[in-house]
Amino acid sequence: MPTWLTEIPQLDHATLVALRRSLDHAYRAFSRAYGADIEAFFDPLLAFLVWFEKLLLNAPWWAVIIGVGAIIWALTRSWKLIAGMVVAFVLIGFFGMWRDTMSTMAIIAVCTLISIVLGVPIGILMARSNRMQAVTTPVLDVMQTMPAFVYLIPVVMLLGIGKVPGVIAVVVYAIPPVIRLTNLGIRLVDREVLEAADAFGASPWQRLVGVQVPLAMPTIMAGVNQTIMMALAMVVIAAMIGVRGLGQPVLQSITNQYFTQGLLNGLAIVALAIVFDRVSQAYGKRIQKHRGGAIHG
Repeated sequence: MPTWLTEIPQLDHATLVALRRSLDHAYRAFSRAYGADIEAFFDPLLAFLVWFEKLLLNAPWWAVIIGVGAIIWALTRSWKLIAGMVVAFVLIGFFGMWRDTMSTMAIIAVCTLISIVLGVPIGILMARSNRMQAVTTPVLDVMQTMPAFVYLIPVVMLLGIGKVPGVIAVVVYAIPPVIRLTNLGIRLVDREVLEAADAFGASPWQRLVGVQVPLAMPTIMAGVNQTIMMALAMVVIAAMIGVRGLGQPVLQSITNQYFTQGLLNGLAIVALAIVFDRVSQAYGKRIQKHRGGAIHG
């Protein structure tokens, strides 16, 4: 039986090595030529992240708790969630993890903000264009399924070790849910509602901002919720490229077999995840409740 019937034909080893080397050399040449310009492009992001992290680190613990509590109240109107947040933060501080937690909160907040600013418009474009959806969906599939370590390699080669590569890696990993669910939420808006908006003479922009986005907001918030959870899941991996926070003690505990240190910092990540999850879910339900009241009214 011919070999090609039992085995897939392969490039010979020398050709494969030459191809890999040429691609590696091309990427290195690109990073040398444009790396400095790309770093300069991200300088404002780095400055904002450093400023926000210092703000959280230098603020008194009670001021941070009051500020976070005010945000939770504005979003959810829930004293139970505020009480849960206070208990979680006090325990985090009691076990000596406050500074790492603030660093993690800073990068998660910035990454979530970037994901929303980029993801929601992309999701809206996908909802308005089937061609855009057909092009973007495979890209999102790759972003969600490719192991994080793989796309960390080109980012680190281009920008080195530090906060900005960590932010890029987290955003790449965490942004697909908000894009997908924004697209889904816009597409699920009832056609009769859109026809009514057209009958009242609404322009496409007025229909989008005044009808589609508000009605899709619970679904969009579900995407934001998933984005936050995925960003927190990247905390430990981001620590490998120099991102400060709760991920670094976890890595140290793996290296040195410090079971208690890894467990406590892991539980701190879980506490943050629970707080963010409950707040985003409660906000989405509150929006949906208000929408239902407006429709019945």
